[in-house]
Amino acid sequence: MFTSVRDDLRATLDEIRAAGLHKPERVIGTPQSATVNVTAGGRPGEVLNFCANNYLGLADHPEVVAAAHDALDRWGYGMASVRFICGTQEVHKELEARLSAFLGQEDTILYSSCFDANGGVFETLLGEEDAVISDALNHASIIDGIRLSKARRFRYANRDLAELEARLKEATEGGARRKLVVTDGVFSMDGYVAPLAEICDLADRYDAMVMVDDSHAVGFVGPTGRGTPELHGVMDRVDIITGTLGKALGGASGGYVAARAEIVALLRQRSRPYLFSNTLAPVIAAASLKVLDLLEAADDLRVRLNENTALFRSRMTAEGFDVLPGDHAIAPVMIGDAAEAARMAELLLERGVYVIGFSYPVVPQGQARIRVQLSAAHSTEDVNRAVDAFVAARAELAA
Repeated sequence: MFTSVRDDLRATLDEIRAAGLHKPERVIGTPQSATVNVTAGGRPGEVLNFCANNYLGLADHPEVVAAAHDALDRWGYGMASVRFICGTQEVHKELEARLSAFLGQEDTILYSSCFDANGGVFETLLGEEDAVISDALNHASIIDGIRLSKARRFRYANRDLAELEARLKEATEGGARRKLVVTDGVFSMDGYVAPLAEICDLADRYDAMVMVDDSHAVGFVGPTGRGTPELHGVMDRVDIITGTLGKALGGASGGYVAARAEIVALLRQRSRPYLFSNTLAPVIAAASLKVLDLLEAADDLRVRLNENTALFRSRMTAEGFDVLPGDHAIAPVMIGDAAEAARMAELLLERGVYVIGFSYPVVPQGQARIRVQLSAAHSTEDVNRAVDAFVAARAELAA
């Protein structure tokens, strides 16, 4: 049987390569950091890393690593169980309480990833008599989570408030019992920030709940790093916040839902990814507590990240590159053609700058780009070197 299946799979893989959409995996032989050593899948040797979600440079921070070592000795390696059987330790409850306080929510529930967190919300809270209204550019995990529910589905164009209101009105007139508006806080391919204040205003007008996936914001967006709800002054108006421990908050893995107490209580009873997946490893929970200690003690990492972001964006714009507007650490350099974006990424790697070209179906046809992600771990020299490499790579492409 597999012989025919193998032929079909090989044909599909050939089509992916022919379309320039193949995603090779480069192997690094060092910890995740501002500088990494590529050992396979690209130019060997040390390169500047401008494509990780390591926004605050905490993935190899010595205090975080030390906390992880201590946690292994105290709590062990893994739980070998789910939470409601024998998979809950004090460190998990402590992290949930700290995240709730940090995010201004009543309670928090941990998941093995934010993908699982988003996969566990909609089916639990919404039935066929309810409606979910989703931004068109929401993360794949939100889209898949919505598919698991029986709720009526509405979609509005990215950050289009007029269309959001039209969908809310449609859901209301259709007799929806519950209405949930869901949006990314920061859209990962563009670095654009959702207009949460206006979204909350519309939700109030149509008696809807608001859910935000703030994976690309918590830790460094907002005056104290509490994410896009803090940035827009609506921390008390957002009903559900989902996020990850795998980006700014240490870069390991794990996710969470921080929400109203009743929502979290129901998720503990009914959310399938929570009930049927092993507990977050205690070493990650303990290291995440150290991350929160660092964030609450000082803002030097956020300041440095903002400085690096401003420098990169201003220099690239001055050099004539098309960088999508904004001030987020995601700085997409627009190329247009998929093959050209892939070639530029290879030329940059040859010059010691590790970035990734994104093309269809990750982004729309004709909008291929190189998504640069700044980190607090980058030095001013690193940022300037990256811009210089872009200029040299562009010149070689044009030659």
